[in-house]
Amino acid sequence: MSAPRLTSDLWVHAHLRLCAVNNVPAVVVRRGDATAGSILIKVNWLDGRATVLSPSTGLDGERVWLRLTGEEPKPETEADALIAKQVSRDPDLWVIEMEDRQGRHLLTEPVR
Repeated sequence: MSAPRLTSDLWVHAHLRLCAVNNVPAVVVRRGDATAGSILIKVNWLDGRATVLSPSTGLDGERVWLRLTGEEPKPETEADALIAKQVSRDPDLWVIEMEDRQGRHLLTEPVR
């Protein structure tokens, strides 16, 4: 039996609050399904580059986040194209955009 999960809208609002407390501007760019929509996070480095993160389940069953753009940030246009492709596949998808020159995402789960 798996552990209960937070609804998507509750998780998103909690993450936005965490961002606000840490002075990291963040907004919901696209609202998805309130209960079970998947979430993408775009970290805008404010220098023309961005990183896109997506949740996944690790081998131990815990939530991890994957860098869809790879280890290094990509040009923002590439990140936006990747997000558009994901949204076309999943209409229930949430997209959060954060702005941080250091590329902080403030996720508590592992990022790979």
